[in-house]
Amino acid sequence: MLKNRQLQIDDTYAEAFRSIYAEFLITARNRKWLDHAVCAATGNASSAILCDCEGGMDRYVGPGGDESFPTPDGRPGAIVHLHVPRFRKDRIATLERALLVRISQNVLTCPTASCFNLLETAPYYKLGRKVAYFGDGHQFRDERWGRRVWVVPILGGEFIIDRRFGYADGLMGGNLWFMGQDEDSALLAAERALNAVQDVPGVITPFPGGITSSGSKAGSRYTFSIASTYEKFCPTLQDKLGEKPGLPKDVASVMEVIINGRDLPTIVKATQAAIAASVETSGLVKISAGNYAGRLGKNFIYLHAERQPAA
Repeated sequence: MLKNRQLQIDDTYAEAFRSIYAEFLITARNRKWLDHAVCAATGNASSAILCDCEGGMDRYVGPGGDESFPTPDGRPGAIVHLHVPRFRKDRIATLERALLVRISQNVLTCPTASCFNLLETAPYYKLGRKVAYFGDGHQFRDERWGRRVWVVPILGGEFIIDRRFGYADGLMGGNLWFMGQDEDSALLAAERALNAVQDVPGVITPFPGGITSSGSKAGSRYTFSIASTYEKFCPTLQDKLGEKPGLPKDVASVMEVIINGRDLPTIVKATQAAIAASVETSGLVKISAGNYAGRLGKNFIYLHAERQPAA
């Protein structure tokens, strides 16, 4: 296995692009049912390439989580983000639709769950009212825990949801590539990085388990596809391509962590935490990142901290 002193951290940057995002809180009677609600509400939300949004859990709060962030009802909670690229012309409607579908189909339906807005912004979505129509005329407005909510009678009791849900500018596309001698070392480095990212409030990692093994490039030889495998960095194609290889010779696997967040400083903080947590991984050859030379986004997250401009 490689010694850690041989690790190379590429002098490059990840290229993040602007999004609009919603930030909301799910609570439930215990972690079991909280996790079910979160997993369902953030399912199929890995990549804006074909998903309606990119979503994930920021962190646990309240009892059993970050107790400096109390939940309205005093129960275990989890903060969730949903992001839609700002370059989409229908971004405002798309984000509202993603919120409506995911909360109504995956949170309302989950035993003991409730849902609260965390972004007090104007404009906002009157989302609570739309979800409350499930009550078929039996829904009603109320004040609970000092919040203006809709109450929906359901078979399990009541579903509580805030009336308004805000949205704000965010960022998508922060990323790190972990290049390993083998699959085990690349994945372990990415897992260590992921654990560090999850300790930074204000970010999500939207892919399955927070890691992707199929980093992509924009475009394809097929006209119906807007993205495709990044062949220059596929280990099994290095000899076949017959051009300057994109990977060091001893790299057999590349794992990627994508980081979306509320702003650039937060993603920068998460990136540096991820690098620091992964550098001692045996068999890790190189840490790099994907970018498009500024053609996709104008927010750069440098891997070398000293290169990062002051905010």
